[in-house]
Amino acid sequence: MKVATWNVNGIRARASQLDEWLLQARPDVLCLQELKATPEQIPPILADHPDYWCTWHGAGAYSGVAILTSRTRYPERPATAHPPFDTETRALTVTLPEATIASIYVPNGGEDYPAKLAFFDAMTAWAAAAPRPLILCGDLNIARADIDVHPKERKPTAIGQLPEERARFDTLLATGLTDVARTLAPTDDALFTWWAPWRNLRQRNIGWRIDYILASTGLTATSCVSLREVGSSDHGPVLASF
Repeated sequence: MKVATWNVNGIRARASQLDEWLLQARPDVLCLQELKATPEQIPPILADHPDYWCTWHGAGAYSGVAILTSRTRYPERPATAHPPFDTETRALTVTLPEATIASIYVPNGGEDYPAKLAFFDAMTAWAAAAPRPLILCGDLNIARADIDVHPKERKPTAIGQLPEERARFDTLLATGLTDVARTLAPTDDALFTWWAPWRNLRQRNIGWRIDYILASTGLTATSCVSLREVGSSDHGPVLASF
C-alpha cells in the first residue's frame, strides 16, 4: 500500500499539479492539508476525480484537509469521519481494511501558540485510543529534532523547534507510532519537507521536516521519501510504501 501526504498551500493553485502527480505516483491513499477552499470551491478536475474517492473538508480560510482513496483498490467508498479534536477543519479520518488513516494539519502556533499545544495534546489523546493499525499523516508543524532542520535554519527559540513541542511529539510517538521516514533513514540530515519561499531555499534544500507519516509499530514500511521536486507549494509530498 502506498500512502502519501502533501500540504498543497492552496488546492486551487495546485489542482493541475496534483492531478498530474496522482497519475504519475498512483498513491492508494493521499492526505492533503491547507486546502484554503470550501468543498464547493474544489476545482472540477479534482472535485469528483475518476480514479479517487475524495472527501474534502475545508472552510475556505487558511486550513482545510482532504483524503483521497483509490477507486481501484477500494471499489466501495470508504467511511470518513471528523475526529473529536478537529477544529478549523484540520482533521479527517478514513477507515480502511488495512488501517485507520488520518489527515492532520496542526496549527503553526505563530498567532496562537497555546491553541497549537491544545490541539496537539487533544490529537495525542485521540491517537492513544484510536483503533489500530493507525497511520497518522500530515503537516504537524514541529521539527522533531535538530537533524530535521537545516543548520542555517536552526533557532532554539523558534516556534516549531521549541523543547516543549518536541517533548509533545515524543509523547505522540509513545502512543505506539513510529516516524516512518526517520526510522528508515536515521542519519539523513537532508530529509526536509518545507522550505521558506525565498532565496532559493527549496532549490538549495535549506528547509525543515514538518510533514510526517507516522504508523503503528506493527506496520512494515519499505520506503518513505520527501519529493522536493514535485509541485510549487512550499511543502513537498511525502510518499511511503507499506
